[in-house]
Amino acid sequence: MSAIVILLIASISVAAIFLAAFIWSVRNGQYDDDFSPPQRILFDNKPSATNNNE
Repeated sequence: MSAIVILLIASISVAAIFLAAFIWSVRNGQYDDDFSPPQRILFDNKPSATNNNE
């Protein structure tokens, strides 16, 4: 029974650490990207010129 309590406390602690890291990254703007999504659709990836000469 004591092993279950220890594992439960350890798993809740790890989950709390990951939650805190996620909240910290959101508040610091890690996921803010206002420029790329609208611009990405406008430009195609063109193949390089060296591949066309072969």
